[in-house]
Amino acid sequence: MFADMFQNAYSAGAYALVGVALMIVSFALLDVLTPGKLREQLWLERNRNAGILVGSNLLAVAIIVGAAIVASEGGLLEGLLDTIVYTVIGLVVMAVTFLVVDLLTPGDLGELLIQPEHHPAVWVHGVLHIGVAIVVAVAIL
Repeated sequence: MFADMFQNAYSAGAYALVGVALMIVSFALLDVLTPGKLREQLWLERNRNAGILVGSNLLAVAIIVGAAIVASEGGLLEGLLDTIVYTVIGLVVMAVTFLVVDLLTPGDLGELLIQPEHHPAVWVHGVLHIGVAIVVAVAIL
């Protein structure tokens, strides 16, 4: 009983660390895709547009990580590797989607993000991130 509990706790901790690391990577990637410092936009400028996009991005990564954990078979190391690979695929698709939507729509999404006024395009893009994550998650499952 204690051995199973210890193994489950160890696995949960390992998946949690990998999930948090992948969220940090997603934040860094989003920071690269947008102008300025995303951390400053969030915590110093209190920019709602940035908050919407970052929040949706982190939720999207959590959806993919969760699906990868559920779908993982085999040992812990294989499951962690699967989680990393699937999430990186999701991050790439989200980044490409960000760039394509930015290219096909008027204005500059990155510039809209740092504006203090609310902009509906940020909501649309946030939902798009979650939609991409759901597609990737379903493909995993």
